[in-house]
Amino acid sequence: MPTHSVPRPEYPRPQFVRRDWLNLNGAWQFETDRGDSGHERGLLDRELRGEILVPFPPESELSGIGDTDFLEAVWYRRALTLPAAWAGRRVLLHFGAVDHDTTVWADGREVARHRGGFTPFTADLGDIAGAGEEVVITVRARDPKSGPQARGKQATKYANHDCNYTRVTGIWQTVWLEPVPVTHLRRPRITPDLAGSAFHLELPLSGNRPGHRVRAVLGDAHGEVSRAEARADLDLAPRLHLPVPDERRREWGPEDPHLYDLRLELLDAAGQVVDSVESYAGLRAVGLRGKAVLLNGRPVFQRLVLDQGWYPDGLMTAPTDEALVRDIELAMAAGFNGARLHQKVFEERFLHHADRLGYLVWGEFGDWGCEVGGSSGDNQQPDASYVAQWLEALERDYSHPSIIGWCPLNETYQKLHDRITRLDDVTRAMFLATKAMDTTRPVVDASGYAHRVAETDVYDSHSYEQDPAAFRRLMSGLAKDAPFVNAHENGAPYSQPYRGQPYFVSEFGGIWWDPEAAADRSGEDRTVSWGYGERVRNEDEFHERFSGLTEVLLGDRDMFGYCYTQLTDVFQEQNGIYRFDRGEKLDVARVRAAQLRPAAIEEPEA
Repeated sequence: MPTHSVPRPEYPRPQFVRRDWLNLNGAWQFETDRGDSGHERGLLDRELRGEILVPFPPESELSGIGDTDFLEAVWYRRALTLPAAWAGRRVLLHFGAVDHDTTVWADGREVARHRGGFTPFTADLGDIAGAGEEVVITVRARDPKSGPQARGKQATKYANHDCNYTRVTGIWQTVWLEPVPVTHLRRPRITPDLAGSAFHLELPLSGNRPGHRVRAVLGDAHGEVSRAEARADLDLAPRLHLPVPDERRREWGPEDPHLYDLRLELLDAAGQVVDSVESYAGLRAVGLRGKAVLLNGRPVFQRLVLDQGWYPDGLMTAPTDEALVRDIELAMAAGFNGARLHQKVFEERFLHHADRLGYLVWGEFGDWGCEVGGSSGDNQQPDASYVAQWLEALERDYSHPSIIGWCPLNETYQKLHDRITRLDDVTRAMFLATKAMDTTRPVVDASGYAHRVAETDVYDSHSYEQDPAAFRRLMSGLAKDAPFVNAHENGAPYSQPYRGQPYFVSEFGGIWWDPEAAADRSGEDRTVSWGYGERVRNEDEFHERFSGLTEVLLGDRDMFGYCYTQLTDVFQEQNGIYRFDRGEKLDVARVRAAQLRPAAIEEPEA
């Protein structure tokens, strides 16, 4: 068991910060419940037999357990004392993410249920315990290995295989306590308005009290920029407008990721502050023009990398906050200006660092586990929980300027036919939910295939063709509105036809480069080392192939970006720019030079 008492000690919600909070990471009692019979066996009412280091999942080394078998259910227990200084306030118990179906009890009373392994939820401890009193928190997380479940890249077989990785069960993000007044601010929605040089704020409240007001103060390094107030006794979510004068205007972008400070306050009838939160905002706009995606009114070619967000010792949990920063820095050093945050809702601190560093990201959901049987024309079986969890992700992440697009689904390969299927319903529901939640960013209904929503804002494809000449032929039809589209091996379509939308290849490359195994090409075991296509024989061959593939896409005047697979190796998948431990395995300067050649879509029209 690691000796440090509070791993991941940093504040977990950096765009909505209150002064008082208590990190509950560290040692918890723990017990595996392989038959999911723990409730009947009395685990709720007794001490648990083992110990785990939260927030690391029990499959990980950092948890102190490292059990990689299927865990049908797991239990956590911790006794804690609520700080005496929190008297007079309600105490909220926050979970960053728990995989997958969670029940929480406080002193034996159920206080929360939540389904979904990627999104946060909160339990109000209410009157169960007051300031200075002890309370026992018990958590059960169920993680069945079959049935519809948003699993991302978690393997449904015992061992890792292909591009499926070690499972994650139970708590894998920070657990923490926060005191709030009875009437308090809830998470705001911050919308930049670049054309109007302003920010629009929605400030949801837990309730309305006579005489209450809300106030927002926008600032920068030179002091206050603007402020606004509104009554808080009428609307459940008062709206405020914060103008930015021309002389204080700085657009957020990769070259200048400027963030304004934002202080949000709830005032009582006497003008006293009863709740105060620190936040920030970036002034930027995302638009579409023809086949271009615009950032602040101009095409910015998106040199994205596929980031799986896995770590050798913590699995889906980064070992430290610095590790999150390091991943962004490594990508930027290799010439990428952003990422698809692939098959995982990344923890919010990653988005915070992307905001600070000017790193462009597409918010994505971890849905790759929705093929659970059925006929060949109805093999994808996502359910209503996918929509619910996606809405939670959108609510959490709406205000981050680094997010420039949304991708609710990935590679939902199912033939298109004349029956409306569950996949059609859920894809449309997730697309419409995204558009209803956020009108400011483009949405691609599903990355790669199948595009079931004809009016999707963005269209894309995945291609792991390794020969640059053949790749060029595949991608040659975009100028004639006949781009490469993923289809079944027998030619049956997966998607609604392309309608001239902005288009990019959102997965390509995946070049298999394993330096240690390159010398021995006999008896290759793809369970140990795996990648797309034929493995390159040496590093020069890697660079030649990488340069050739990227040149095809950079040189296409109708291509707005690409996403290269991938940032790091992950277990047996040996196709990263970096090793799984983030060590170098090739000349990153050459990767960077290949990407930083001018992109055709960024050049002025003749």
